[in-house]
Amino acid sequence: MDRPRFQSPRFLILYALAAAGGAIAYVPFLTILLPMQVTSLVGSADVEWLAYCAFAGAVAASIANIAFGWFSDATRNRKSWMLAGLGLSSAVLVSMSHARDMETLIGLIVLWQVFLNMMLAPLAAWAGDCVPDGQKGILGGLLAFSPAAGALAAAIVTYPGLAGPDARLVIVAVIVAACVLPAILFGAPTEFPELNRPTASDEKLIQTTETARSVVVRMWLARLLIQISEAALFAYLYFWFRSVDGSMTDSSVARIFSVILIASIPVALWTGRWADRTGRPILPLPVTAALGSAGLVAMALSFSLETAIAGYVLFGIATSVFLSLHTGQTLRVLPKPQTRGRDLGIFNLTNTGPSLIVPWMAIALVPVFGFSGLFYLLAGLALLAAFLLASLPRPR
Repeated sequence: MDRPRFQSPRFLILYALAAAGGAIAYVPFLTILLPMQVTSLVGSADVEWLAYCAFAGAVAASIANIAFGWFSDATRNRKSWMLAGLGLSSAVLVSMSHARDMETLIGLIVLWQVFLNMMLAPLAAWAGDCVPDGQKGILGGLLAFSPAAGALAAAIVTYPGLAGPDARLVIVAVIVAACVLPAILFGAPTEFPELNRPTASDEKLIQTTETARSVVVRMWLARLLIQISEAALFAYLYFWFRSVDGSMTDSSVARIFSVILIASIPVALWTGRWADRTGRPILPLPVTAALGSAGLVAMALSFSLETAIAGYVLFGIATSVFLSLHTGQTLRVLPKPQTRGRDLGIFNLTNTGPSLIVPWMAIALVPVFGFSGLFYLLAGLALLAAFLLASLPRPR
């Protein structure tokens, strides 16, 4: 009897739910709950201390993601690491509310990032173990739910009157468990031994060691460039909108951001499905990177709120689709299945690194050239990402 060519829809859906749980595990805490706790501890010195928290957490996350990806490669047991990381990170998250000084809080954040990446690193590699190349486009499309789920969870746990500071952390931990556990317990993925052989198949995008390295390096650089643009917009979007129109409020910016996250889901699903059906898995990546660059140029040229919003919507949807699909296609180009978790950890540096780069870019450019100067630079970076990916070979 022939082995099925595709992974089951049940596993794909449960995996997407688990990935969304991974986003829920950190988005509400890092974007809202942590800043609120820092302010309650140090008052007006919150911006400086929050920067220390972000730096320490980013370093811990970067190292832990590579390490636990590597450990899950060595043991060939993704689910046990995921379960341990889920339990330990949830316990540390709930204990955050008991920190009474910033030194203790930063220590807990570092410990939490270590345990969180004990779950996230094997979870990312698990998709590479189970999802064949012909479904990596739709996998990327399903991953577009994750950012929206994180934002929705943040809105739920901070709903007025729902819960106090301690209970909010418990609610986040419960939601994460409810999302991640079904995939581990009931996913039952179809096995594809060819995905885990030491050498890549001829059907892969990569054909030689030299080509593999070139492809992986260009994929890594392109994601880093787009992530720098995303991080810059995330950090300074509110200030820029206020400079265009002083009537813009934080809630208005949040609504625009939510609309973009929601709108990107069907676009990513359709694009990923199109890439699978046509056998053009890489093509959407340079196209969406170029559209993101065009959106940044439109933002740099904007002199009215309407054109500013239009430019940001184009940028936001294009880059959200890019990042989701790029995650799926990265699993296609990694040359060594036996080190998949470790290699994905190295790719994860493109997620944590920009937070260490963007502040210096903004300090250097915005006071001299305004936000337009920053956006032109980011547009150039996004366009460079498009060029890096446009010449990648098409899989046979």
